[in-house]
Amino acid sequence: MKHFTREQIEELNKITERTESLYSPYACKSAQAVRKECYEDVTRPPFLVDVDKIIHCPFYNRGSDKTQVFSFYKNDDITRRSSHIQLVSRIARTIGRALRLNLDLIEAISIGHDIGHTPFGHRGEWYLSELYNKNTGRYFNHNVHGVRVLQKISNSKLTVQTLDGILCHCGEKVNGEYRPAPQKSFEEFEKILEECYVDQAAIGRLHPSTMEGCVVRLSDMVAYLGKDRQDALYRLKIKLELTDFGIGSSNREIIKNVVEDVVANSMDKPYLSLSADVYDALKKTKDENYEKIYKSEQATAQYEDGVKPMFERLYYRFLDELDKADKNSLIYLNYLNDGIVSKNYKELYGGQKSDLILNDVVCDFMASMTDDYFLEAFKFLYPDDKLNERVKFVGYFG
Repeated sequence: MKHFTREQIEELNKITERTESLYSPYACKSAQAVRKECYEDVTRPPFLVDVDKIIHCPFYNRGSDKTQVFSFYKNDDITRRSSHIQLVSRIARTIGRALRLNLDLIEAISIGHDIGHTPFGHRGEWYLSELYNKNTGRYFNHNVHGVRVLQKISNSKLTVQTLDGILCHCGEKVNGEYRPAPQKSFEEFEKILEECYVDQAAIGRLHPSTMEGCVVRLSDMVAYLGKDRQDALYRLKIKLELTDFGIGSSNREIIKNVVEDVVANSMDKPYLSLSADVYDALKKTKDENYEKIYKSEQATAQYEDGVKPMFERLYYRFLDELDKADKNSLIYLNYLNDGIVSKNYKELYGGQKSDLILNDVVCDFMASMTDDYFLEAFKFLYPDDKLNERVKFVGYFG
């Protein structure tokens, strides 16, 4: 095996320095990266290391079978978490390139931002949080859980900037400006993380600490608004009257118009800014999506009567089996003993019996499930239960 010479290492470092010399003064540079443990890599800057760590995380693959909006349709063109993640990354990198930001950090946050999502999208998240809160008084949120997946469950040892961007990515509220919060140490970051578990309102107070995190936060919303319209209108043929509020009504138009507006309004600024008309149009587009798409029968049917009681049945079964250390339980066979979790996680959570740890592990396992695995697990454990009949898919020719 050939090793780098000192001269080669110096040249590789100069490549990074030359690249970053073109960055905006508001970009997060490699020298600012903070990681708990020292990690040196000659060929990759620190945030590119984070990208590779996330991609190779065992839980990353599962986004291909996790619902974005529409769960019960056999249609390969409907957006899943994995494709949404790539769309966010592409939009965010386009904005970041124009604003001369760190594209490695943008990519790391983008591809990791939804790794904590449950099966069945936000509804699965709500059901799991309700059960978790009932048993522990704490709250489950997919962005918080994404940090847990990468920090504790897979032990990926990411930088605080990437973890902060993942924690603060939620773009449910439209803002006219996206201003970075002060940079956080790991101690400050983990204090904020804990607040999200115990204070339901803490999620709404989160702000990314980098411009790159702000770009991903806005891009997350831009990526799903138009794509969800496309899925509803053209993939599922839902009859909807959707409005063009000034940024277009199609996926292509929304992305193009918002990206151009935010770049034009944010160049050489320490924050992202939208023009007043685009801000107003985004807000109205999002509100219309919620009323006409996310509350539609196609997006809500079979959850309350089918998926929700399945969540409850599985949650308490796994909690009981874990408490009894039943090694034949799926929670051991397909999770704790399957090699998917880190050694540190297994040692810390695999043998202890506190109520909080038991509920944490059950939450971790159920959040990691894909839609198909969740339904198959329920049918495997309860083959004769009538709940199985309440969840039906529309076939390719249905």
